[in-house]
Amino acid sequence: MGVTGGQISPVRSRERFLLGESVEGSVRGPILNSWMRSRMLGLSPEQTDLPYTEDFDPDSRLVRAAVPVLDQLQSRFSGSQMNISLADGNGTVLQRRFGEPALAGRLAPIQSVPGFVFAERYAGTNGIGLALAERRLCQVYGAEHFAERSQSNACSATPIRDQFSGHVIGVLCFGYPRSYEDPALPVLVRRAAESIERRLMEQSSERERALLRTYLDARLRARAGESADDGQLIGLDELTDGGLDLQDQMVLKAKATELICNPQRAAVEVSLSHGRGVTLLSSPVTSLSGVEGVVVEAVLTGDSPPAHHLAASKPTASALGALALAATERAESLPWHLADTSAAGRAATGPAAASGPGGGSPRDAGAGAPDTVRGLVLVGEPEVGKYAVAARRRLELLAEASTRIGTTLDVSRTAWELAETAVPRLADYVTVDLPGAVLRGEEAADPQADLHRTAVHGIRDDCPFYPVGHQVRLDPGTPHMRCLEGEPAVLETDLQATTPAWMLPGLEHARGILAHDVHSMICVPLLARGVLLGIATFYRAQDPAPFGEDDSRLAQELAARAALCIDNARRYTREHTLALALQRSLLPRGLPEQGAVEVAHHYQPAESGVGGDWFDVIPLSGTRVALLVGDVVGHGLHAAATMGRLRIAARNFAELELAPDELLTHLDNLLVRLDREEEDASATGSDGIVGATCLYAVYDPTSQVCTMARAGHPPPALVHPDGSVSFPDLPAGPPLGLGGLPFETAEVRLPEHSTLVLYTDGLVDGRHRDIDVSLDQLRHALAHPDREPQDTCRAVIEAVAPEHPDDDIALLVARTRTVPADRIATWDLPPDPSLVSDIRGAATRQLAEWGLDELAFAAELMLSELVTNAVRYGSEPIQVRLIHDHHRALICEVSDGSNTAPHLRRAATTDEGGRGLFLVAQLSQAWGARYTAHGKVIWAECALDAA
Repeated sequence: MGVTGGQISPVRSRERFLLGESVEGSVRGPILNSWMRSRMLGLSPEQTDLPYTEDFDPDSRLVRAAVPVLDQLQSRFSGSQMNISLADGNGTVLQRRFGEPALAGRLAPIQSVPGFVFAERYAGTNGIGLALAERRLCQVYGAEHFAERSQSNACSATPIRDQFSGHVIGVLCFGYPRSYEDPALPVLVRRAAESIERRLMEQSSERERALLRTYLDARLRARAGESADDGQLIGLDELTDGGLDLQDQMVLKAKATELICNPQRAAVEVSLSHGRGVTLLSSPVTSLSGVEGVVVEAVLTGDSPPAHHLAASKPTASALGALALAATERAESLPWHLADTSAAGRAATGPAAASGPGGGSPRDAGAGAPDTVRGLVLVGEPEVGKYAVAARRRLELLAEASTRIGTTLDVSRTAWELAETAVPRLADYVTVDLPGAVLRGEEAADPQADLHRTAVHGIRDDCPFYPVGHQVRLDPGTPHMRCLEGEPAVLETDLQATTPAWMLPGLEHARGILAHDVHSMICVPLLARGVLLGIATFYRAQDPAPFGEDDSRLAQELAARAALCIDNARRYTREHTLALALQRSLLPRGLPEQGAVEVAHHYQPAESGVGGDWFDVIPLSGTRVALLVGDVVGHGLHAAATMGRLRIAARNFAELELAPDELLTHLDNLLVRLDREEEDASATGSDGIVGATCLYAVYDPTSQVCTMARAGHPPPALVHPDGSVSFPDLPAGPPLGLGGLPFETAEVRLPEHSTLVLYTDGLVDGRHRDIDVSLDQLRHALAHPDREPQDTCRAVIEAVAPEHPDDDIALLVARTRTVPADRIATWDLPPDPSLVSDIRGAATRQLAEWGLDELAFAAELMLSELVTNAVRYGSEPIQVRLIHDHHRALICEVSDGSNTAPHLRRAATTDEGGRGLFLVAQLSQAWGARYTAHGKVIWAECALDAA
């Protein structure tokens, strides 16, 4: 909230805040956060005193750079009531200027005398304190000030930074009456601060120019007293016979910058490309004005340069002076000087002899032998070199982060990678907090309400922070909360000197953190594609230097990269969860009741993405059962949806009593049609269907015969009752989706208590696995015929399945049962209608033997109708079979040699026939027809509980 309609009007909001009421949404975020911090610090709005110190430097670098700018501002605002303040990085006012000089006499000392400290922890919300806290341009209007003494004023303040280090070293603040507000003031104060920053840079450049002049002058003096045959100093291009490539230049500059960081004499060997070598020599040098720096020269240590290069590199003394002047002029445009291969390198000819107060000759470093060829690389101050090295290391860290962060599509792992990348090269401790919704792959509606510690990593194992899994609760005004509320980053540079106000509510935990020497922190929101994903916090303890602005920007860049990877992982997690939920909903939720086999199953999704594996158990007529496993090529929602369509289609085809080879043919045709549909819809970005594999088996417990066919799928494993394991040699068949190729069936006799094991290739195959080894492991895991199917499933997964599967695994274990011969009754009869009554009588007697007298009436009626239809409309051979399936039902079957199928129809009241199948349908719980190689079978089931 600021100027509204020309009036300053946060008064009511401030009153409500001081009364403890909520004012969120009616006050600007930075102002509200500052009010909260001020209140937590125990500051009073009526407070009038501020700390005063005389211990400040009125002639510091900052003041010297700012004085000309302040003079111009004072002239610009001449005659106005503008109050211009310059403060240092601690909030202490160093200079004050007034548009109307008489103001200095009318204002209170706190507003007119340098030396008062306006840091937020003492003065509450004000321009200087807020600019230091927010580290950006801030404006405070009237009642937005926490202290009542400033209610009549407005101000615009912006930080002043050291361009080398990025540290905030001061604040420039404009104070003015509320009526003086002008949109141009923020622009003006920012430009004035930039002018001060440029003048600070010029101060540094002037010092380094003095170092370079001292170095060149010393060389000229040394050259005047030496013979023409003494050591040569030439450009580095000539020094290395053909010039330095970009990589060599970068290596030399980087190593030379490191040498400048340490104001000691040193010699370092540097290997360049093509077998060349250079020795870098560093020596301290002091200018006449007392500036201390370091000179770095390069001495060739590989092959000597050609003679014509040496001859061309002996300039006269007069030429040296001109070149030295050119080098100095060139150096004036650089913040720290690189005399890489041109002017400065050729200007300093002769042995190194740069010296000054406290300096020494580079020749003393060990490279003054005759015929030594050397070139100047860098001249600079140690502090500037440190900043350059730090900048390069930040770039290296960013480059490394691009390869270390986001190696997986796991949200938690990506958070850990961010922490591991930042420690110890940026921070000593890192914590990452994410909402539970993000961990589940969703967007967090309210990140503040469900924040969990996801990663904590540091230089010590006994990190003083909440552990992983802890639910983090944030208090208003904390840096973490400010990040969640929209601030791009919050930097706290001094946690030890004065405990920040935001730490007071959790003081006990804060003391534990501070006890580990944590002295500064950076809190950064994790934002990607406009979605707030959490917060990352960086802490520094071991490094005595506090975090600065450059560190904050680096932390923001790392967090931005990590946030993008976390968002990718979150989206993948959401898709993976949806695909897994879809697949599980499409897989059987329970196994149907049937008596042919004892079944157990196991499904395990891939870690990298849900695939299209499926299995099914389908009861068929005549106590038979169909076993099915399949695998759709691909992963994700598309594969899961395709799997569901194929499984439903396979179940429907199985209900039609199709033979295994016919069923696979129908699935193949279906997949071809789906492929065509996907091609037509390719513009929508669909991945398309590549194909699928399938194994379909039908087991008949009355004959103990299993009929199987496969479409490019691994063969099943068969465990015999004696414990031997074999893999039946079934015709492989083409994968589904190719179209037009035939499938073949094979029959295998399965003795009672045999175990048939069907599986997908994720169990035995993989990029880093030998399928023969996996099949051998499977063989050994199955060689225990006495185990229950569920135990067999568990043993197979433990022995054969990879620890981190990259493909889905579907496993189906079926131990066979048989229908005893005494529970099956069969009668063959010729096509004679008079024999229908004999069949009814025989069936009644058989039911009495089985104790199913209650079902005799229904069975007689059904058999009478079915046999009559077979005699009247069918052909020989005709057979009647009763099966007592004690698990499910009494099954009545009538087979004949005809392929004509009966159809249920509604008979009219005048029709004399057509009601037989209707009666069968009403008396049975299920009925149907299936075709055989020699005709058809009409069957009907009566539930045993109906008796």
